[in-house]
Amino acid sequence: MTKILIVEDEPGLVKLLEYNLQRQSYKTCVCLDGAKVVRLLNDEDPDLVLLDWMLPNVSGVDICRAIRHNAKFKNLPIIMLTARGDESDKVKGLSFGADDYMTKPFSIPELLARIQALLRRTKTSNKKKSLTAGILKMDLSSKQVLKNEELVELGPTEFRLLQVLMEKAGHVFSREDLLQLVWGGDIHVQDRTVDVHIRRLRKALKDDGELIRTVRSSGYAVNIDKN
Repeated sequence: MTKILIVEDEPGLVKLLEYNLQRQSYKTCVCLDGAKVVRLLNDEDPDLVLLDWMLPNVSGVDICRAIRHNAKFKNLPIIMLTARGDESDKVKGLSFGADDYMTKPFSIPELLARIQALLRRTKTSNKKKSLTAGILKMDLSSKQVLKNEELVELGPTEFRLLQVLMEKAGHVFSREDLLQLVWGGDIHVQDRTVDVHIRRLRKALKDDGELIRTVRSSGYAVNIDKN
């Protein structure tokens, strides 16, 4: 199910957006405080962000810029919602990485149409549909992982962690590499967090260390020789 993150501090608008998006079969999650957006992105892994310009603590423009500077989210679709209707403001929002821009008050049908169009363009541009490493297969469209053709249930963080490892199967990633690629260099995440999620990933894969190798003093790698 397609997930949309709503970053908005007006409760009435949040309820309106959630109601209409869920009627269209989208899954929604909400962030009321701009300072918490990056952490929520990591936790929820949304397919699109509706981002208000005026937020407590951090502006929507600054959040947009931070998202685009994060390698993990640089292609995440963003629609900016704002009461600022000047053309210069629109240009500023788009220049910092927003894919689209709607001025409040806006038409819900038009917003839904723009969401559909943006998601369709994003899906079309995503050429790589799957990854394979030994007995592991990952479908990037459905976000499913198979081990020996059997479905493996992973949380969003473990999925992203395995995706990074499988994209360069056999390559040894240091903990610092994984922190940057999976968590985006979040200053609140420590090295040991990588080890915790590697353990969770191995548990889900029923792996004793043969699929996800630990390279002493170096880091982790997917074992491409495991058949």
